This record gives sequence, C-alpha cells and structure tokens, in this order.
Amino acid sequence: MAEASRWHRGGASKHKLHYRKEVEITTTLQELLLYFIFLINLCILTFGMVNPHMYYLNKVMSSLFLDTSVPGEERTNFKSIRSITDFWKFMEGPLLEGLYWDSWYNNQQLYNLKNSSRIYYENILLGVPRVRQLKVRNNTCKVYSSFQSLMSECYGKYTSANEDLSNFGLQINTEWRYSTSNTNSPWHWGFLGVYRNGGYIFTLSKSKSETKNKFIDLRLNSWITRGTRVIFIDFSLYNANVNLFCIIRLVAEFPATGGILTSWQFYSVKLLRYVSYYDYFIASCEITFCIFLFVFTTQEVKKIKEFKSAYFKSIWNWLELLLLLLCFVAVSFNTYCNVQIFLLLGELLESTEQYSDFYFLACWHIYYNNIIAITIFFAWIKNMFLAIINDTYSEVKADYSIGRRPDFELGKMIKQSYKNVLEKFRLKKARKDEDKKTKDSGDLAEQARREGFDENEIQKAEQMKKWKERLEKKYYSTEIQDDYQPVTQEEFRELFLYAVELEKELHYINLKLNQVMRKVSAL
Repeated sequence: MAEASRWHRGGASKHKLHYRKEVEITTTLQELLLYFIFLINLCILTFGMVNPHMYYLNKVMSSLFLDTSVPGEERTNFKSIRSITDFWKFMEGPLLEGLYWDSWYNNQQLYNLKNSSRIYYENILLGVPRVRQLKVRNNTCKVYSSFQSLMSECYGKYTSANEDLSNFGLQINTEWRYSTSNTNSPWHWGFLGVYRNGGYIFTLSKSKSETKNKFIDLRLNSWITRGTRVIFIDFSLYNANVNLFCIIRLVAEFPATGGILTSWQFYSVKLLRYVSYYDYFIASCEITFCIFLFVFTTQEVKKIKEFKSAYFKSIWNWLELLLLLLCFVAVSFNTYCNVQIFLLLGELLESTEQYSDFYFLACWHIYYNNIIAITIFFAWIKNMFLAIINDTYSEVKADYSIGRRPDFELGKMIKQSYKNVLEKFRLKKARKDEDKKTKDSGDLAEQARREGFDENEIQKAEQMKKWKERLEKKYYSTEIQDDYQPVTQEEFRELFLYAVELEKELHYINLKLNQVMRKVSAL
C-alpha cells in the first residue's frame, strides 16, 4: 500500500522534479555564460597589456647593444666578451657609440635635443646611465698549504657575507668608495649568484667625450680587480611614438675561475597606462574583473558555509580557491604597481642629471604580467565545460548502472527551443498536426484485419503493445526522476507475463521459420 500510495502521488512529484531540474539547468547555463564573459574579460586584460611594438623595441635595442662589434674586430661584441680587455673595448666602443646620438647620419646637429640623447633618433635616454660593481674580499677562500708560497691571495665566489665593503684604488670618487643601496629594486639573480644592491657606483656624463675619458681613467687605474665579481650597466629609454619605456640592464659576471659571463635584460613596459581610448577600455575591463572577483568570492563563501568540511573534498573547489587566490594576488600587484608609478614617475623624470631607476617599476610590471598569465592558465583549466562534462558523465554512468535510459536535459531544452522557433516562423508544423497525422495513419489493427490476419494474433499484439507502452512510460519515461523506483508486485507480474508472451512469440516464429526452411529444402 505504501508503494501504491507513492505511485498515486507520482504525477505531482514528477512535475515538481521536472521543474526543479529545469531550474538547475537554467542556472547552470547562466553560470556558464557568466564564466565565459569572465574568461573573455581576463583574456582582454592579459593580451591588452602587450603589443608588437614591445617586441620590436627590444629587438632593435638588443641588436644595438649586444650585436654591434668593436670597430676593426668583427667578432668582439657584448655577447662575445671573455676577458677584461674585451670588456673595456666594449665600454669604449659599442656602448659609447650606442648611448650618444647627438647628430644625424649626415653629421648635422639634431634639433631640440634639450641636453638628452636620442637613440635611433626616436628613443630619449632618461637621465644618465649607471655602472655598478660588486667585489669580494681577499682571503674569502683558503689556499692549500703547498701552494701558499706561490699564491697568497684568494678571492672566493660572491655571497653577501664575502662582499667587500671597503674603499680601494684612488679612494676619491664614488666609483672607488662603497655606496649602500637607496632603492627598492629587487636583488639580481645571475648565473653565479644573487647580487644585492649597492656597490662601487658611478654615472656617465651627458657629454660623450667626458664619458670616454672616464672609461680610460678607470681602465688605467685598474678599476676592475681580482676581487670583481659582477658589473651592471643600467639605463632607461622612452619612445613617445609608441608610449613605451625600455629598461635595459647589461651584466658581466666575473667567476672565481676567471673569464667573463655576460647576460642582459630588456624590459619594454607601458608605465603610462591610461592615455588613449583603448587604454580606458582596458581600465573598464579591470573594474569588471574586480566585480567578477567579488561575485565569485561571495559564491564560494556561501558554498563553504553550506557544505562546511565537505566543500574541501572536491578538487574543483580547490581549483576554484587557487584561482581566486591568483586573482587577488594579480589585483594586489596591479594596485601596488600603479601606486608606485604615480608616486615615483614624476620624480624620476625630473632628475635629468642623475640615474633614473626605472628598473624597480619594470620589475613589478613584469611580476604583474607573470601572475596574470598564470591566472588565465588556471582559469581555462577550471573552465566550467570540464565540470559540466564530469557531472554529465557521472549521471549517465549512474543511469546505465540501474538500467534506465539517460535523459540529456540540456540537449532536450535546446532541441525544444529550436522546434519552438521553427514553429513560430512557420518553418515546421505544429506538434498537434503531427499527432493528428500519427493518429490517422496509426490504426494498424484495422489494417491487419483487412489483410486477413488471425484475430487472436491481433489481440495478442495489441496486448503486448499496451504492456510495452506502460513499461516504457514507467521505466524509460522522459519525465525527470531523481531516484531509482522499486518494482511493485503488480508490475513484476506484468513484466513476467510480458516475458512469457515474448517467449511464446519467439517459439511461434521459430516454428514458422522451420516450416519455411523445410519447404525451401524440398524445392
């Protein structure tokens, strides 16, 4: 009786379940659309910060300062430096010629220089370049006793503990006296160690001839010693045509084994963010990104409150938390970078006679680009399509495991919407017309009687058809049913009778087939 009463109430509950399922599917589609808009917005943010001019600016500058050879020595450029002699040749040759552009190619004076160099006539040299050296102390390593008579000095590899902080050489200007760091730039990670800021520093002059005399004086007075471990050459450019800053760092490391290892960094970044209409469009995308972040965070907080510890058992939820964490880090980096640009940019541009440390701003801009790239990577992995596919697969597997036909409600809704559109534009006949046509042409029993079939066979066929329709309506219905429905005694009896009738029909067909085969063999 309990089962009977349950099936008696089945109509209303099925309707509610069907309505609830449609609401869930609609909600899923809305969330999918929302997340798709979020991905588009994130892609615009990621790729809107870069443009081809960054690549070309890096390319022309690297070609100028890395590939230009010393006059008369085609194989000596910055990349091929292997000795101290090669280093000074580069400083007095390609570097000097690359930094100072004070005349046109026809030797006429450049217009409106305002005491600044214009590299390739388009890129303004901001402030003056800076050269910085780090050294290690003597006796930072131990010489084996058998060789102490041959070598009394020993300079180990660079570490902050081994760094030499004492004055040396002429001990008059800053290049001979140790200077502590007054910038917030990150330490440099080189081939042979991590180098901190500070050191023996000097800046170049606005005059090309004065800078050349400076290089010659340092070379003659042995500014580079056995304790030298690294030399940095830093300067910055600005191209107004494409609104890009190019921050350049050339590095020469002096390993304890001897020789020189060179490396370089070219960062083309857009520090002046909001200039054109497209820049303001990117700004609107940034605001939209923050709104999405607030919405997604609110959703996850609600889920954690609802499911508590069970929330953390799903890998999708962990991926969602990772994505939210990356988004918050990206927003923090972007905010900090913009604040520092606002506070420091004007001050750096005013100091035309000093070194302008744009390296700090460039590094934070690169950090932001890296974190937003990682964010978009995980955002595509988290893509809701994967979650939908996973849930659909689980439901289909469960349906097949209990013997039910799976109902793909998402496809059903799309298919039904498509039919409604066709009917609205009269491209497809209404459903009622199809039902009427089916009813008019579906009286197979009368047709069978006219053709002389046995009445008992017709009645059996009709009874089997009714059983089949009832069973399909019960077990293969398109109505939504969340739980597996147990079989009652009456339904089991119908299933048993249906199986018996099928067995009889199969036996009857076998007899007919044997008769036909005997007649064929007799022929």
